[in-house]
Amino acid sequence: MQLPELSVYVHIPWCVRKCPYCDFNSHAPKAALPEQAYVEALIKDLNADAHWAQGRKVSTIFIGGGTPSLFKASSIAQIINAIDAAIGLESNCEITMEANPGTVEHEAFSAYRQAGVNRLSLGIQTFADEQLTILGRIHNSANAKSAAKQAMAAGFDSVNLDLMHGLPQQTPEQAMADIEIAASLNPTHLSWYQLTIEPNTLFHSRPPQLPQDEALWTIFDQGTQRMNQLGFRQYEVSAWAQDGYQCRHNLNYWRFGDYLGIGCGAHGKITFPEQNRIVRAEKIKHPKGYMEAIDVRRQLVDIEPQERPLEYLMNRARLHQAIPKSEFQRFTGLRPLDLTHKLQPAIERNLVIDTDNDWQLTEKGQLFVNDVLELLVPED
Repeated sequence: MQLPELSVYVHIPWCVRKCPYCDFNSHAPKAALPEQAYVEALIKDLNADAHWAQGRKVSTIFIGGGTPSLFKASSIAQIINAIDAAIGLESNCEITMEANPGTVEHEAFSAYRQAGVNRLSLGIQTFADEQLTILGRIHNSANAKSAAKQAMAAGFDSVNLDLMHGLPQQTPEQAMADIEIAASLNPTHLSWYQLTIEPNTLFHSRPPQLPQDEALWTIFDQGTQRMNQLGFRQYEVSAWAQDGYQCRHNLNYWRFGDYLGIGCGAHGKITFPEQNRIVRAEKIKHPKGYMEAIDVRRQLVDIEPQERPLEYLMNRARLHQAIPKSEFQRFTGLRPLDLTHKLQPAIERNLVIDTDNDWQLTEKGQLFVNDVLELLVPED
């Protein structure tokens, strides 16, 4: 088992308004944001975990939320500089920040670019005003287009537009219109994922009327074909990119890389090769408790050897690439033959192709990935 690439995820939990579909650890503030106090808590958290880098520099940072663009650019710079001071950044470190289009939420995008952010992910969701209202978003279509143009002009290395499909009352034609408008704004990356109703959300208690399965399939099929025609290549379940613009941070997640989770409710995963240990960490969830903690309190859970095949493939199967057997052995410490034996029923069903060097989910296998993963669930 070897040390994989190291990333850092930073969680900023506040939003102007909680969306009815959102099950993330996010909160609408009831008073002024405790911005500086939270930044200081983040830095304390970071310094407590810095030794887990084990000599590695950070290759990617993702500042997510919530809405990180509620924080001033100077605060974002303070966070990035603290990571550099505590651990060190690779010279080509990808630094992503999430932002929303509402003009009340952010400084000029160029200020975040000057703070060190080089990749922006903009939460558009849809360009249809009717659906934006149903989704509880604070921006309209004009705001979204304006924000995307500002982001493109701010000099980021890459700009992602976040879109959803399968929205309440959405037709295939409306979903395709979202893709056309998004592509006309010249982003380098598109996240395009289906709305799902999650527990503990307003939509779960008061479900909206979503499109029928046939319409959902038409939207996905037509959308996939159209994005390919527009030069966006699907490299992950819900991510399309122009050549060379895949999100390296997410690629590290799906390749079973390591990452420090900094911030309230943030999750991390760290490898300790000398101990043959892989550990998942979770921080205190509520912002108030997180900031008031005397010590950085984290819950640690070991990924036992018998759990690693499932943990690895749950992540790696999201990517539309062959799975190298050498990578599996390098990052789990297990023999490829062990996984091949467990996958044998899926190989016989033509869900997985097994070669000397890798495993590859077939097109059919991508539709039945849960069946494949069930083969790897450890027996009691």
